[in-house]
Amino acid sequence: MNESKNVSVSSDNSEMSSLLLGAGFALASLIILPALAQRVGLGSSLTIALRGALMRAANRV
Repeated sequence: MNESKNVSVSSDNSEMSSLLLGAGFALASLIILPALAQRVGLGSSLTIALRGALMRAANRV
């Protein structure tokens, strides 16, 4: 009985960490990346490509 509870808690922690990592990638691609790109002076096409790469990385998690 105790082992099943430990497995459940471990599964919940894994899901929460994946959710937080995905949310972090989404935040970075939608808010932080465009702000940094504007500050540095990157073109919009390069910014869109970087945003796409971050979103693909978020989907793999």
